[in-house]
Formats: sequence, C-alpha cells, structure tokens
Amino acid sequence: MKVIAVIGICLCIVTMSGFSVEACTTMLVGKDASVDGSTMVTHTCDGNYDARVRVIPGQDFEEGAMAPVYKDLCHDSIPGKEMKQAGEIPQVKHTSTYFNVGYPFMNEHQVIIGEDTFSGRDECFNDQGLMMIEMLQVFALQRAKTAREAIQVMGELAEKYGYGDGGETLTIVDGNEAWMFDIIGPGPFWTPDSGKSGAVWAAVRIPDDHVSMASNRSRIGTLDLNNPDYYMASANVVSFAEEMEWYNKEKDGEFLFWKAYNPDPYGAPYYQRRREWRVLSLLAPSLNLDPYLDPEKEQYPFSVKPDKKVSVQDLMTINRDYYEGTEFDLTKGLAAGPFACPNRYPTPKDVKPEYAKDTDWERAISIFRCSYSFVAQARNWLPPAIGGVLWFGEDAPHSTCYIPVYSGVLEMPRPFSSGSRSYYDKESAWWAFDFVSNFADLKFSYMIQDIKTVQQELEGQFFAMQPGIEAGALKLYEEDPQKAKVFLTNYTKNMAMLTLARWRALADELIYKYNDGYVNGKQVGYPTEWLETVDYGKTNVVPAK
Repeated sequence: MKVIAVIGICLCIVTMSGFSVEACTTMLVGKDASVDGSTMVTHTCDGNYDARVRVIPGQDFEEGAMAPVYKDLCHDSIPGKEMKQAGEIPQVKHTSTYFNVGYPFMNEHQVIIGEDTFSGRDECFNDQGLMMIEMLQVFALQRAKTAREAIQVMGELAEKYGYGDGGETLTIVDGNEAWMFDIIGPGPFWTPDSGKSGAVWAAVRIPDDHVSMASNRSRIGTLDLNNPDYYMASANVVSFAEEMEWYNKEKDGEFLFWKAYNPDPYGAPYYQRRREWRVLSLLAPSLNLDPYLDPEKEQYPFSVKPDKKVSVQDLMTINRDYYEGTEFDLTKGLAAGPFACPNRYPTPKDVKPEYAKDTDWERAISIFRCSYSFVAQARNWLPPAIGGVLWFGEDAPHSTCYIPVYSGVLEMPRPFSSGSRSYYDKESAWWAFDFVSNFADLKFSYMIQDIKTVQQELEGQFFAMQPGIEAGALKLYEEDPQKAKVFLTNYTKNMAMLTLARWRALADELIYKYNDGYVNGKQVGYPTEWLETVDYGKTNVVPAK
C-alpha cells in the first residue's frame, strides 16, 4: 500500500494544477448564538476569482434532459480560464433560482454557502473526477431547500461522478441549521466504472448556540455517525484512510477527519491557525486562547459558545480584521511603512532571507487580493425570499461597503454582474472598489478613516432601513410573492447603484485630498517614530573626522 501512496504522490504532482490554493476565510453562527435568531455564514474569496454576481433563474425541464457540468466555473471571467464543459448528468424536473459568482452562494430558499480551500493530501487528487467544488455548489443550490439537503446532493453527486478538485470546506446554512462540509478526492486510481466512491467527505452541524470558522485547514475531527442529526459522511470516510495507511484504530485511537486527510496544512506554520485563533478569540475572548498553539499537541476547538450574541455587524468587523491591537498587528512595524498599511505582498522564496525561507508575513483575515466577501443571514420566521439576506462587498473587506442582497432578488445591476479582474473596466463595480483600496495604500492611516466614514454612513443607512423594507416586502408577499421579489430587486439594485456612485465620488475625493502627498494642500510629513527608524536626516550630517 505504501508503494501505491508513493505512486499517487508522483501522479498528483503532475495533475494538481487543476485547483487553486489562493485561500479564503469563512465563519458560521448558529441561530441561538446570533442576536436575532438568524443563522449566519461568511466568506472572504481571497484570490483572482469571478466577482460578477448573476441571478440564474430556476427552470422546468422535460424528462430525459441533461445538465451540463463545467470546469473552471470560478475563474470564468479570466481570459484563458473560461469555463469548459466537461460532461453532463441527468437534469432534475425543476431547478431553483440561485446566485452565481466565483463560488455560487445563495438560492431562493435561503440556503447560503461559504467556502475555503484546504487542499489536503496530494495522494487524494483524481483528474478523472467530473465534479469541481463550485459545480457541486451549483447543483446544491439548484436542487436543495435546506442545508442538509445541499450536503446530501453534493455528497451523492461527488461519490457517483467523482470529485476532481482539491480538498475544500463549505459552510452551509438555512434558516435553522449551520453545517461545515469537508470533501476531498478518492485518489488517482479511481475511475467512473470502478464501483467505488468517487469522493471522501464529512459534514458536522454546529450546536445552535455555537460559532465556528475555517481558514484553509480541515477542522472536522470526530465523527459520531450514530447521531445523524449532527453528523454525515461518505461510507468510505474511515475505510479509505485505513486503506492508505493514514489511520490505524489500534495505534491512533479515535478517528479524526483532519488528521487523516489534512495533517500538514499548506503555507507558513501559522498561515491557517493564526486566523483560527483570531476569530475564536474575538467571539469568545474569555477562552484566552494561545496564539502559538502547538498543532502537534493541541487543536483549537471546532466550535465555541460566544461570550455574547453575534450580529451581522460583528462579522463584518471580523471580515475587515488585520490583527489590530495584538502583537501581530499589521499596521505596526517598519513593514507597514510610514502610514501603517496592513497589506503584505506575496514574497517568492528565492528572495526571502535565509532564516525565513519557510515562513511568511502574518496572514490577516482581510487581505488586499480578495475578489469579494459577504456576511449572510438566514431567518426561519420570514418567507425565504425575504429571510435570506447576503451583505455583499466587492474587493478587500476593509475597504469595501456591504450592500444587502435578498434571496428573492431577480437580477443584479449590470456593474455588479459584468466585468473582469483581468482588464480595467470603468463600468465595473469591482474596479471602483479596487481603485479606492489600492489608492488608499499610499497613505493608509489617513485614507482608511475617510473610507470608514463612508462605510459607516452607507451601511448604517442600510441597517436603519432594513426593518421597514422587510415589513413592506412581507406585506407585498402576503398579496403576491412575485410583487415582493420585484420590490426587493428594485431595493437591492438601487442600494447597489447608490453605493457604487458614492464609491466613485470617494475615489475623486481621495485623489484631490491626498494629491502629491499633501492632505488638503497641507504638509503632514511622516510620523516621528518612522523617521527615527529609517535614520531620517543622517545623510546630511557631516561625518566626524
């Protein structure tokens, strides 16, 4: 068996270019852990992904219809990486309306999905698998009305048709439950006619009064499959690990999914765990978690009870975090420059100092290369068209504005549903937010205050309007659900375009306010501490003879 594993590694090194590890962060909140009884889920999509939000209407199909299956759906807006049809599967009689983006995230039934990549063992990759993670999300959103159903749809399709992607985590909510779902491939020797499962997967429901998160490492451990209310898994979840000699019950004791399938997360030593520590510490500071936890000896808890009930605004704040006020604060130190910029760009190994070849900058939750992020809530006391609201932000979380997008929305405005990250498009909403984010890096400590002012102005307005908007939508829904959907569509489109117009105006304001390094035409220079650190003025001192 060890020989097979070694061969598998070699094959996978050749074939693994099919998936990305640009990385994301996602959070889950149970309904009894939130301030209003909603379940919540977040996602920061941290890489070059399709940021266009498009509503794909539900359809009815004739008996015998087939559904196309695509590769590279999440990169479709990137030239040269357009989606390609890889096959097809039998279509269902009716599909639900869903929202398509890099990683499709919501349907009309307020089933909402977040995502992050953990990659997992190379030996699990299989290039014959038909299903990529984003395609599983499409089918789940088209065919499921609950989070539990979504997991069952994805699990069954991946097992039958094969999973051809890297290890992935999905966080899934409906109005009642919050689940974490991990999936990985069946190894290079699986074929569609092998008679074996084409995927290995597991899912855990978090307690209703708990919160959880994932950041590029599998966090599912124990699986009590005798408790189907809280645990689900493929039939091979343990046996495949035993077959590959990654788990031995006598030697290892209790089976842990992450230990079998993702024992060595990619990246620098704390690339994943620092974010685990940060999210859990912000939500449950009383736990006093150790930021330097030794992964060989201990793990952070899979889920925790928060110290206080969690709001949408709390999760937005966490999405925007770069360790402010901690020893890892990215606005501090020489690397932040004179104006406390938290961004740290990827550094190739060949230019790293010898002592730091295998380490990296701290990895924040909010990161400059984010395509989009969201905070979403599902509420079981409202009709799904109204109860599901996803607060969507283009580009980096710290410099974006979150706009409300309801489950019942029928279309998005063109600037939010078109464009590409691969070429500048002044009509695209993404580029308006990306410009403000990039320009702010020039004088971050100043400009982020201007950005926060507009964020608070707009988001505060949206939150203040929310009760009235939803009351009006509910009244219309009782008359005719379609009228409510049209009303919410118009509201979402209007708020999206209002935000875009304000962001374009903000860009103009920043350009003239901070022109040539001045602030409204006044000299501000540099912080004294930074000047001292960089030996300011010493070249003008005559050396002693």
